[in-house]
Formats: sequence, structure tokens, C-alpha cells
Amino acid sequence: MTKEILETRLISSLEKVFLDEELYASVWDKGSMLNNEVYSFQIAYRIHPEASPDSLSCNLKIGTDGELAAAFSIRQVISINSDLPCREDHDEYLLRTEPGLYPDLLKPVSNSLTAGKEWQSVWITVNQDRKSLTPGQYSIPFVFVGADGKELAVEIFNLTILDCALPEQTLIHTMWFHTDCLATWYEDEIFSEEHWLRIGQFMKNAAAHGINMILTPIFTPPLDTQIGGERPTVQLVDVVKKGEQYEFGFERLKRWVALSQESGIRYFEFSHLFTQWGAKHAPKIIAEVDGEEKRIFGWDTDSTGPEYETFLDQFLPALVEFIHENKMDKVSYFHVSDEPSEEAIPYYENASRILSKHLKGFPIMDALSSYAFYEKGLVKKPIPASNHIEPFLENNVPGIWTYYCVSQWNKVSNRFFSMPSARNRILGIQLYKFQIEGFLQWGYNFYYSQYSIRPIDPFVVTDCGKAFPSGDPFVVYPGEDGPLDSLRFEVFYEALQDIRALNRLEEQIGRDKVLVLLDEGLEQPITFSEYPRDAEWLLNKREQINSLLAFC
Repeated sequence: MTKEILETRLISSLEKVFLDEELYASVWDKGSMLNNEVYSFQIAYRIHPEASPDSLSCNLKIGTDGELAAAFSIRQVISINSDLPCREDHDEYLLRTEPGLYPDLLKPVSNSLTAGKEWQSVWITVNQDRKSLTPGQYSIPFVFVGADGKELAVEIFNLTILDCALPEQTLIHTMWFHTDCLATWYEDEIFSEEHWLRIGQFMKNAAAHGINMILTPIFTPPLDTQIGGERPTVQLVDVVKKGEQYEFGFERLKRWVALSQESGIRYFEFSHLFTQWGAKHAPKIIAEVDGEEKRIFGWDTDSTGPEYETFLDQFLPALVEFIHENKMDKVSYFHVSDEPSEEAIPYYENASRILSKHLKGFPIMDALSSYAFYEKGLVKKPIPASNHIEPFLENNVPGIWTYYCVSQWNKVSNRFFSMPSARNRILGIQLYKFQIEGFLQWGYNFYYSQYSIRPIDPFVVTDCGKAFPSGDPFVVYPGEDGPLDSLRFEVFYEALQDIRALNRLEEQIGRDKVLVLLDEGLEQPITFSEYPRDAEWLLNKREQINSLLAFC
């Protein structure tokens, strides 16, 4: 409902409202949710173009009370700068391609809103705390009130909460957690109490959004590091070198594991034991030598030399013992090297041999695109990119994972600022359809430039210094009091909830009928590169799923 001064419109969570363009989004004023899921929509607003004030202050009030009122949260969608929204050779499935301001940051509304002549929006979340809500049909008024107390506009959202719950998430999901970026941004000493506090805040936020595996820096992760350069030391394992013998301390690692589990994280992926892009070197490892801390391995360490293998021959048995003692046998995963090329196969083969000596029974997995690594038996659990997954699917690789990053921009799903939110959310249906066991993405909170050469301000620089399209490096912003979500992160969580809803439906009607439901009416079946390109299809498909689940 719109009054003379303020123009408003209810729209779905899959719309992006730009400050400098007309709003063409359709009205989305009703929806349904399962009783323990998170549901989101938006209210767009602006001063009517023919109204006299250029700006005004207003408050948004929820016209309901009791349990449901407490379940709502309101955040303002803030537009953030993008210098690099996409690659020059981008595909056509984008909202826009020019540098500028893109809606992304979700900022809690603590004071009044300021309306102007440009369209903007607030993000309404139901059940952010993931509780079990009372089923029923609700009409919830949202009232915009001026500074003088007069009503400016009213929107009513009709919400149905079903007497049915999402099952637990079965997908294993990791977005790489960059411990050093938190210390750098908040200017905390690494592993000080202040740093541990921040780590816990961001862990809880990650877990609340379906991230149930965490990159665990037993040694400083050799990721996104300039060759010859170093990232800040975030080594959880203490090392003492005495001649050719090593001693190890696991107290910090034990604290990390406990904090992760308290935060809701179940799985642990230990950081890569060889450098990125081919396993040619050792990661940076700090040890106490003759009473002084020294770097004993790094870029100057040949991974095929005897020194590092001797170290791993002593370290890995000690780590495995720690895993057994802490009952982590079923939840521990290992990496060799991230994104190795075929040219590096000899190095990777040697690294794989060393790890295999000590890690029998543990999953060893890596993000890679070449089927040759799996074909040669060098990696038991490959993680192919979503645009290179077809050979792995065709060969029925068991327990298959997938990932995307900066390079997955042509046709496939991704989360860049410039992409429609439907392109972000469709991944859930794809992961369900192809029975993907796990999903990896490299940037939960990467706040450095490319190769970690310098820190960046993520509220201003969103592309790692024009290295990666905005939206690739992180999904949370480092707020003063802890993590602030992005709308991309909330939409991706909707994708994870879609998987769980499909799993629940599969329990009721069987997998074959669910697959027919997903592809019905389409010109061609859903794949990772072919799928419906509009938000309306996704929203209606989820409503169709919910209508069937209403009888579960």
C-alpha cells in the first residue's frame, strides 16, 4: 500500500534494488516456509517522485506481537562499490557490467531509515535464530511511520508457516575461513584473547549459514600467497626442532576444535601441506630452534627433498594420534595442494605418496579441474570446478564434491555482485539433483589483495584490488561488533535450505518423483550450465515443493 509521500513495494529476496535505476521487480507479498527454516523478503521504498521533500526520516514497525514479532529482524540493504563487477569476456546472465554501486551489505537497522528519491530496500528475515515456529497463516503489517508519528505507508506480507520441519543438512560445506584476515582487520595480536573472540564470532556466523566444515590452520595455509611472500603466521601446532627430531604441541589446535564444535561446526579440513598450484614447496612452518622461533620450511623448501618428508614422517603420526584422542576420526579431512595443474603432476604424485603413508582411512581432497589426477589415482576425493565436473559425473566418481571461484563465470552458478540472485540460489537444486556430497568456496572472509600482498578495506575494495570480480573474496563484512552478512550469503543459505527441503520431500514421495518435479515443463533437463534463468521459476518451484510438504 502506498501513500502520497512514500512509495513502497514488497519484493522477493531474489531481487537486487539499485540506487540509480527504476524498480521493475514484481510484487512478492506472500510465501510459505517450513517451521524451522529462515525466510527472507524485501520492502523497497522511496519518496514518491512527485512529492516535495527530497529526503525524510521514518521508522519501520512490525504490526504483530508475540512469538512471531520476536522472530523478525530488519536490516537495510547497503550498496557497496565495485571496481571490477565482471570479466571482459563475461556471459549474458548478468544484471549489469559497469563499475559502480551494487546492493550487498545487510546492516541492522538501529535508528530511523532515511528515504530519498532513489529506490532502496530493507531486508526482512523471519526466524534468523532458526527456532521451531508455530505453524499457521499470518498477515503481518509493516508500517512506515514518519518522524511526526504519522503513517506514511503500509505493506502486508502473508506468510504461511507449515507444520513440517527441514531435516538436518547432509551436504558438507566449507568456505575458507581466513584467520589472519580477522587479526589484521581488527588489529588483534594473533591468538590473543581478542583474536579468539573474533574467531568465535565469525565461526558462529558461518555455522548459522550452513558452513559445517572449517579450514583449520595447523600451519599457515599456503593459499593466495605471492611466490616468495608470506601471510601472517596463524599456526595452531607448536613445533620444537631438536636436531633431526621434532616435538609437537596441540593445545591451540585443541582450543580451535572445541570452539568450532561449540559454534556448530562438525567437520575439519586441515590446511594444505604443500603449496598452491602444484605442491612444489612446503608451507611456511615456524619452529622453536635452540630457544628461538625460526621459519624452518617455506618457499625455499623443495617438496621432493628429504628434509620435509622427514618432518611429515614425524608430524603426521602425531596429528593422527591427536585426531584419535579427540574422537575426530570421522570428521577430519586433508589437502595436498590447491588447484594443481597437469604440469605439476610429478610433484603432486610425490606429495600424495608421502601423505598416503600416514593418512590411510582419511579423506584427502583437493580443488582441481583435470580428471587426470583422479584417473591416475593421485587424489581419492577430487573437487572439480562446477564448469569442469562433467567427466567426473560421467565416470560416476563416488562421493563427488564441487566448487566455484573466480574462474566459474560462464553459464554456471556463482555469487558475484553483478549476477542475479537466482543465479546464486540455483546451485542448491543442482547439488541435490547430482547428489553432490560437498561444496567448497575459497572466500568466506578474505580481506587482502590478490596474493595477500596488502590488506584491503572490504567496505570499499570488493575485488581484491581489481583481481577478482566483486563478490568472489568474501560473503561477510567485518563489522565493529562482529560479522555483517551480505545478501549474497543469505541467498546462498536459501539454496542450502532448498536442498534440505528436497531431501524431506524425497523421504515422502521418493527421489524419482522429486527429479521429475524439478525438470517438469523445462525444454531441457537441469545441469550445472543449463537451468531456468529467472527468479520467478525458483520461487514458484519452492512454493510447489512446500505445497507437497504441507502434507508430510
